[in-house]
Amino acid sequence: MSNCAVFFNTMRTEQKTSVKNSIGRLVFVGISVLLQVIWIINLFLWLNRYSAAISLFSTLIAVSVVFAIYGTHGNMAFKVPWMLLIAAFPIFGLCVFLLFGRSNLTRSMKKRYELIDEELFPFLNGDDEVIKELQEKDLSIANQSDYIWKYGHYPVYHNTDVAFYADESQGLEAQLAELKKAEHFIFMEYHAIEQAESFERILNVLKDRAAHGVEVRIFYDDVGSIGFINHDFRKRMEENDIACRVFNPIIPVLSVFMNNRDHRKITVIDGKVGFTGGYNLANEYFNITHPYGVWKDSGVRLEGEAVRSLTLIFMEMWNAIRDTDTEYEKYLPDGVFEAKGGGYVQPYADSPLDRERVGENVYMNIIKGATEYVYFITPYLIISDEMKRELGLAAKRGIDVRIVTPGIPDKKLVYRLTRSYYAGLIRDGVRIYEYTPGFCHAKQCICDGKIATVGTINLDYRSLYFHFENGVYLYDVPAIKDIREDFEEVFAVSTEVGNNYHTARSPLKRLGQYFLRLFAPLL
Repeated sequence: MSNCAVFFNTMRTEQKTSVKNSIGRLVFVGISVLLQVIWIINLFLWLNRYSAAISLFSTLIAVSVVFAIYGTHGNMAFKVPWMLLIAAFPIFGLCVFLLFGRSNLTRSMKKRYELIDEELFPFLNGDDEVIKELQEKDLSIANQSDYIWKYGHYPVYHNTDVAFYADESQGLEAQLAELKKAEHFIFMEYHAIEQAESFERILNVLKDRAAHGVEVRIFYDDVGSIGFINHDFRKRMEENDIACRVFNPIIPVLSVFMNNRDHRKITVIDGKVGFTGGYNLANEYFNITHPYGVWKDSGVRLEGEAVRSLTLIFMEMWNAIRDTDTEYEKYLPDGVFEAKGGGYVQPYADSPLDRERVGENVYMNIIKGATEYVYFITPYLIISDEMKRELGLAAKRGIDVRIVTPGIPDKKLVYRLTRSYYAGLIRDGVRIYEYTPGFCHAKQCICDGKIATVGTINLDYRSLYFHFENGVYLYDVPAIKDIREDFEEVFAVSTEVGNNYHTARSPLKRLGQYFLRLFAPLL
């Protein structure tokens, strides 16, 4: 990190790579879906013109939906844009809402996951002794952990060693070293995989392990990987005895599920060692290419009992695509692991299938419990009023609240939205930093030097409401010291946004940002 500035000044900026036939498929699907939406809207408009009764009926439906949205459980920042859109453009608004506005998916898909979870959750039994020990040590922390257990269904573990990687390339090297040791199985689930140098190194190891009888599974999100891989990727994997599945493939047919993506990043080796964090398996994540300056990411390595949760998080998604596993026990080793370090480790997952926003609530609980400081790194800052209020209240009661966002954006529109939150947060006392060398993609938080989270969950609506995500809640773990040091190094190469940010913007620019803010949950 100390060499970031030098590196940034000397490196050659490269464009993000893409795979033409996959991009072509995305364009085809996009055009097909758009044509279907246009056809549906025109049909409704024609019917409205054809019959006054139909027009009245459509209006009544729109009004009813607006009231239904208002009455649902959830934050107003998410509800108001939909209410305005439907009220202003009833037919168009209704069509768009039915496609993209329902974060809890379809009834059939929800039922599918519920059946799988009924099989998996019995293997996630909390240890009463560990829970009691945590309660005696710090009741407030125990309460936070209890929330994850009760509403996320993932228990807290004690016998687990944690290694934190402030440099994603170090994480990759550690991952490669462990993959080479695999004896029984390898599970890998990633939002994005690129057919390029970084993944080829992994693939060579996977092929070798598969040739030696190791069961290898790869799971990726279709949208996340569509610009990176060819359509024959799965075939290539299967030819090398690597089982491969795709989450929610995009098809040229309207679907309410298309808006929900698998954003998780998980590797599990023999049920004993696991990796997770912010980085995908693509070149830009490891600074092989530099489309957005220096890429800053992070991850953790878990060894011990807590890997059990990562294994079952993977198996939930794998079997949701096609139910193939019946003997889960063989992927869950029983041996007692004696951790070298102390502390408590609690991997968890979040899903858009229910109304419980575990990812967002974990962050807000941490903020509420802070007594000295709470720091975040996030690539996107598009938050609810509740989250904004918690951050502001923490700062007002004297907590050192800091948020690091990118200095170079990967999505300019989202970047404008991110910056639109600066003024209000700064006014409340929150300190905002922009990562000067480039793009910070890490999703990490630290509080009071004793609590930390690392995972895939951004501070934005997509992560908090629409995507399948995962993270690791850490308490009193030696690796938290390394996370704190990483934050200090990031602050040193970042630029703090000044208190004059509000007045520095023109009235027209502020108006544009406020308009984007209004419809932020829809993006």
